[in-house]
Amino acid sequence: MRRSFLFVLPVVLLGLSARAELVDRVAAVVNADIVALSEVEARAAPELAKLKDLEAAKRAEQRQLLLKRSLDLIIGEKLIEAQARELNFEATDTDIDAAVEDVKKQNGIDGAQFEQLLGQEGYTMASYRAFMKKHLTRMKIVNLKVRGKVKIADEDLKAEYAKLVREETQDFEVHARHLLVQLPAKPTDEQVEAARVKADALMQEAKKPGVDFAELAKAKSEGPSASDGGDLGFFRRGTMVAEFERAAFKLENGGVSEPVRTKFGWHVIKVEERRSTPPKPFEELKDAIRERLLRGQLEKYTEQYVDELRQGAAVVVKI
Repeated sequence: MRRSFLFVLPVVLLGLSARAELVDRVAAVVNADIVALSEVEARAAPELAKLKDLEAAKRAEQRQLLLKRSLDLIIGEKLIEAQARELNFEATDTDIDAAVEDVKKQNGIDGAQFEQLLGQEGYTMASYRAFMKKHLTRMKIVNLKVRGKVKIADEDLKAEYAKLVREETQDFEVHARHLLVQLPAKPTDEQVEAARVKADALMQEAKKPGVDFAELAKAKSEGPSASDGGDLGFFRRGTMVAEFERAAFKLENGGVSEPVRTKFGWHVIKVEERRSTPPKPFEELKDAIRERLLRGQLEKYTEQYVDELRQGAAVVVKI
């Protein structure tokens, strides 16, 4: 349930396919480089999938916004890659090896598990390494052109901590359990609906007076936490996947949710307890705050750099 690097792979990686079929509609031309509409749609696919429950007019409007956002990202990447070629910058195999090992270390997995997880997302090791090469090459340019502008003072850290304290005194964490009806990586509509019906039946059973949710989870949940009665312990916002988190934080003590769909399947959630979250000491959070502020400034200055590149490039948007 907890977030990992693989959750962001569809957003970042699905633009890997450099092969654009001739029948593709052209979304944009960046200098002499064509961006196919299929590439833009693939990049936006995870977000586009969330629009299916909207009414038609709203769905069309949101689809266009998502496509534009994804196209802007792709254009920015191509402009930075062009700069890398001009400056003869390129990530080496050593750079890629180190990045892959770092990802495995951060996620506590070995090589076989890593390749298995990549496969579940539709990637081979070769295609992931190709992505990493492009990504690391772009980062070399960003570090060269942008990193020097990023500066974080101690006053910035203290101001951000004060803001965090104000926010956390108004927030809470929840202790939740869940029942899971699993779905395969690429389910059919029939599989999704059958799992939803099964989850709905479990939800109805969980809401019956006197039912022990933990025992029900042990008996019928398909998730790895089933043996613990579906127990997920206490967690704060920003810990679980978004759909699961939104549902959990809406529930009161003892509340049971309607079936909630995530990429893992359909969940029925029960909140055992909500409690306030006292803020951690400044010294304990200082490094994390610095990293967040650095990332935010880096993104801001990178956007400005891309805007400068775009002004000097021949970019024609056709969607």
